[in-house]
Amino acid sequence: MVRVRPAAPARFVVLTVLIGVFLLAGGPPAAAHVTVAADNPQAGARNVTVTFTGEAESSRAGIASERVVLPAGIRPQDVRLARAPAGWTLTRNADGYTVAGPALPVGRDAVHAVVVAELPRDATRLAFRTVETYGDGSVSRWIVVPQPGAAEPENPAPVLTLRPAAPLPTPTSAVPAPSAVAAPSGTPPTVEVSAGAVEESGGSGAGLWIALLAVPVAVIAGGLVVAVRRRGAPRP
Repeated sequence: MVRVRPAAPARFVVLTVLIGVFLLAGGPPAAAHVTVAADNPQAGARNVTVTFTGEAESSRAGIASERVVLPAGIRPQDVRLARAPAGWTLTRNADGYTVAGPALPVGRDAVHAVVVAELPRDATRLAFRTVETYGDGSVSRWIVVPQPGAAEPENPAPVLTLRPAAPLPTPTSAVPAPSAVAAPSGTPPTVEVSAGAVEESGGSGAGLWIALLAVPVAVIAGGLVVAVRRRGAPRP
């Protein structure tokens, strides 16, 4: 008599393998993220190009817009669009900006870049909370700011880590007022004459001229007197 071993253990192994394959193939995909990078991630840096990559996670529609909330120290007017998908434009909001346009093909990441006029000097980490909207109206919110040392939240906001700011230039000392420069050799010295000296000089000159004029006047007057006396004397 031939005994047939039960096939249950074999079927159990096959079923377990099939379930594992099914879970690996059909399980939910890993959660997408929005990442951020910069060409010069240094506090206080100017005209920094900041690039955002929104990973597509929907299997039904493509990304149509990304709304970014700017961190403290960066104003909406300090941001201008550098690169975006074709047809997308930037609109400034009260607390940030939105880039939007025709929905991208399903599965394509949304990449855009902005130029920031100046990064905050006292910052070490900048969180850019981002809200993605798909062409079918579904929304993904990447708005929870990760904390150093803590587990990553379910919907983490993209965070840019900064290098310390460059030291400010040392202010220069005050330039002293220019001192008097000696006159070069050959230049005649300047002689200061007071008003009293001018008056005194002018007075002495006038007295000298009066004295010189008085002599001929006296001679002429004496001659006239003599002539008059002679005419008035009786003839012999």
